[in-house]
Amino acid sequence: MDIENKKEAANTAGDCRRTSSGGYGYSGDHDCGDYGCVIHEETIRKVAEQLPPEEMLMDVADLFKVFGDTTRVKILSALFHSEMCVCDIAALLGMTNSAISHQLRVLKSARLVKYRRDGKVIYYSLDDMHVQDIFDRALEHISE
Repeated sequence: MDIENKKEAANTAGDCRRTSSGGYGYSGDHDCGDYGCVIHEETIRKVAEQLPPEEMLMDVADLFKVFGDTTRVKILSALFHSEMCVCDIAALLGMTNSAISHQLRVLKSARLVKYRRDGKVIYYSLDDMHVQDIFDRALEHISE
């Protein structure tokens, strides 16, 4: 039975009700299995009040995208141990200075790394210890 037929059958049986938003609500002790069927309205209300704003959730998703590149993760991992210049990171990872510079720009724009200039050399380091905390939590998670 397709979704529309299930919704119609549930509606006909009096199990689900149309909500003002066009979805289906709950009006009895059952698990209708339909999309939009609300069983625990109070739970939904409480959780909805606790969710961060949409813009903040998008920023979190963007942060996780930055962690989605192996090269950037390797750079961060190296910077846990010492501040480093582009040339040293490139030598460590066996990549070109240009490729490392590109990834450092992405990390810098995400506020994961910062830099300081010493003469002509620019040294990169973690922006703050939250970066390592995020990384450590990820390692813990995948190690379980």
